[in-house]
Amino acid sequence: MDPFHAVLVICAFAYLFDFLNGMHDAANSIATVVATRVLSPRKAVVWAAFFNFVAAFGFGVHVANTIGKGLLDPAVIDNAVIVSALLGASLWSWITIALGIPVSSSHALIGGMLGAGYMKGGVHALLYKKLGLTVAFIFVSPTVGLIFGMLLMIGVAWLFRAKSPAQVDGFFRVGQLFSAALYSLAHGANDAQKTMGIIAVLLFANGYLGDTFYVPTWVILSCHAVIALGTMMGGWKIVKTMGSKVTKLKPVGGFCAETGAGVAIMLCSLGGIPVSTTHTITGAIVGVGSVHRVSAVRWGVAGRIVWAWVLTIPCASVTAALTYLIARRFF
Repeated sequence: MDPFHAVLVICAFAYLFDFLNGMHDAANSIATVVATRVLSPRKAVVWAAFFNFVAAFGFGVHVANTIGKGLLDPAVIDNAVIVSALLGASLWSWITIALGIPVSSSHALIGGMLGAGYMKGGVHALLYKKLGLTVAFIFVSPTVGLIFGMLLMIGVAWLFRAKSPAQVDGFFRVGQLFSAALYSLAHGANDAQKTMGIIAVLLFANGYLGDTFYVPTWVILSCHAVIALGTMMGGWKIVKTMGSKVTKLKPVGGFCAETGAGVAIMLCSLGGIPVSTTHTITGAIVGVGSVHRVSAVRWGVAGRIVWAWVLTIPCASVTAALTYLIARRFF
């Protein structure tokens, strides 16, 4: 396949991953606001999709730069590596959507890059400094989400201690509209940048960006548009898992979970860390639920989710590595 058509095909695969990412992570953006019945599912996905797209303006491309030039030695990145990473990540995302398991599309993409990069250049192809930080956040992000969600829930309970349950419920039904918007904004600011990084490194590797790596404006806008479209489709099985199977949420709990996770993800995005939005919001939901009582959290469900998190990078890596053996013949 000639380089120009190869770039077009790989861009199509990148947008497919971006779409699946939005579809998968729609649950993260809307599960709490749907579970508390503040918004209907259809209104919630439109609300989330809008703020996913708005995140294109004003949040920089720090995460895109990390994905584009922070995980693999640039010398090993070629079209076969990129398409294999995308296919490995997309396959894992699709499997987990079908099973209703809230895993990280971000870590699926990272796993795909590592598997394909290893097949091309061996262990020396991996940039371990940035990789170590990214892998560490598999465990740090749910912990941060848990702490933020728990602290917010405790603080809100103290501030509204003199209010009746009906007053609290009414106030946070409105408040959840803003917290859902904040979380969706944070999700778009972090997750859309991962596909941006892939497309930008593809263009750079094929000589379309010149001598300096950067993310073109059209790539930024198109990636946000596609992830927003995926969000509008909604991964409904995952919405059910996140919204009701981990713990039972009321509007005040949904507000604290979304706000805590949203703030944590924003901070990571500004620091260029491709954090898992799935891990962060799940940790925040668990933190909110555990404030009431530890038994309010369905730990069996949470445990299965954690196992899926642990398996995401290895499974996506193996899938991408096997895909590379075929892709290198065509790309």
